[in-house]
Amino acid sequence: MVDAPSYPWSSGVPEPGDFDRPSSARVYDFLLGGTSHGAVDRVLGRDLMRAEPLVESIARENRSFLRRAVTFLAHAGIDQFLDLGSGIPTMGNTHEVARRVRPDARVAYVDIDPVAVAHGELLLGPGTRGVSVTHADLRHPEAVLAAPSVTEVLDLDRPVAVLMFSVLQHVPDADDPAGVVAGYLSRTVPGSALAVSHFSGDDPRVDSEAIRRLTHAYPGGTATPRSGAELAAIIGDVELVEPGLVYAAQWRPENRRHQGPLDTACCGHRAAVGFVRG
Repeated sequence: MVDAPSYPWSSGVPEPGDFDRPSSARVYDFLLGGTSHGAVDRVLGRDLMRAEPLVESIARENRSFLRRAVTFLAHAGIDQFLDLGSGIPTMGNTHEVARRVRPDARVAYVDIDPVAVAHGELLLGPGTRGVSVTHADLRHPEAVLAAPSVTEVLDLDRPVAVLMFSVLQHVPDADDPAGVVAGYLSRTVPGSALAVSHFSGDDPRVDSEAIRRLTHAYPGGTATPRSGAELAAIIGDVELVEPGLVYAAQWRPENRRHQGPLDTACCGHRAAVGFVRG
């Protein structure tokens, strides 16, 4: 992992230059049909849609996996969630989903994009108790878990669900994504959980190279699609629940009246949910 900055949770006040380049959080919001994005994000979003027409469906299915995974974990007894690389907490966000099952659920959002953090603080407002937004780099688990806005919300002496939805592809191999995941899970108690989705590099229906090329525009650099075997190695020894590591659309799908083009085979992301056992 890279060396941690001295104050990784400093206030994420956007600089003017932060609006000049697209961010993965804001492009994702655009693909989901949200409103928290700028012209530069829409340009890249449309470029992605032209290069890979399935990208909008891929984003929506990943969001659907978030809803199913968080709901499952809440029913399993988890009432604390650490949402890493959370993006912009728009409609259907983690705390809304969790609180449908557990009204007292607590959620700490973490993102490296200062614009996304500022949007999150604005959308949540001061009246949303038990929820925080932190500007930090998820590559530094010890620092993130020590951030005041995280420690005020989460009690690490109790089980926590570590959420990494469509974010590990932004951690290059040089930064040891397996070490990043282990860094969080090693600091949680037995009974904690991991929910992860990752853009697939071996999905035959998706032009991952086109997406890799276009995401070079992100400040953090090009996304790294990975195979199912590579993601399994990153997850490590987490005890996965059924159906294991599968395409996101295949993870405990809901009954749907209308089947989309990705519902029965692949959807660009592989996904899994598992528990940390003692």
